[in-house]
Amino acid sequence: MSACALLPETPLAILPGTTFRDTVRLMQPEWAYRAITAIAGAPAVLTVPGHDLPAEWPVWVRGVQGMAELNAEPGQAPHWARRLDDDNLVINRLSATGKRPSGGELIYQLPVALAGADAAMRIWRGDDLLLELILGQGLAFGAIGSLVRELTPTQTASLTGTGLHYALDVTYADGTVTRYLRGPIA
Repeated sequence: MSACALLPETPLAILPGTTFRDTVRLMQPEWAYRAITAIAGAPAVLTVPGHDLPAEWPVWVRGVQGMAELNAEPGQAPHWARRLDDDNLVINRLSATGKRPSGGELIYQLPVALAGADAAMRIWRGDDLLLELILGQGLAFGAIGSLVRELTPTQTASLTGTGLHYALDVTYADGTVTRYLRGPIA
């Protein structure tokens, strides 16, 4: 299995007896940097030629003049950018109306290519496997680089007590297995 020995734990909060649904975005370790050529409107539309981003993706922005609230460095909370087309993204929570923003750089990590891959999320109590989600049964590929996880109320009702933990692994066509997430379940 290919996985970083120091993979940080990502706690997962699941309320027993309810439907749990979320989307996991898997990112490559390298960072991408693209020039922002225009910012306008409400919500804020960023023109970033050739940005390569899928439907919705976390991004950071550096160096924008005239709109300080748009600047956020990696390590800070990201903005969620929605793709409009190959050259434009929208950040719905911000408005550029009445401002004259200029310049700047979009920073992000490209999505992991999942074509031809398989995925599984396993949940244990101690060493006992309680539940396994696989593609078509609790896991589905979403937009490029995204996995959608869903547990039924019956499944979440079985996740009570202490010592629960999980791992999310992707198996690629060449047989490489990469662990992307792991951690405790609360």
